[in-house]
Amino acid sequence: MVCRFSFRRDPLIKIARAVPGDRFALEERADGVSLLLVNGAVLTNSAGRPYDFTGRRKRMLALYARDYKGVIPPDSYLLLGDAAEGSLDSGRFGLAAREVIVGKAVR
Repeated sequence: MVCRFSFRRDPLIKIARAVPGDRFALEERADGVSLLLVNGAVLTNSAGRPYDFTGRRKRMLALYARDYKGVIPPDSYLLLGDAAEGSLDSGRFGLAAREVIVGKAVR
């Protein structure tokens, strides 16, 4: 997905990892790092590494999971980059509203 936010001049290209109606949750490991589950499966990047959520990124997604009872609401998307440790994505800015998505990147 290509999206444009009011706080950015250039658009971001991110992966829509959860869409409206998908169930999502954080599962905390013993080391304090949380993994993101979407529809019951651990979410991984293109290299097969699970996304790691700690600190502010973990708190951001935990708030959305609590407020929306673990379901992506209508017209909202969970957008992530490919870096397992995080990027400027939903771990930083939360779920993205449909109106900020301006296109779809294709190969």
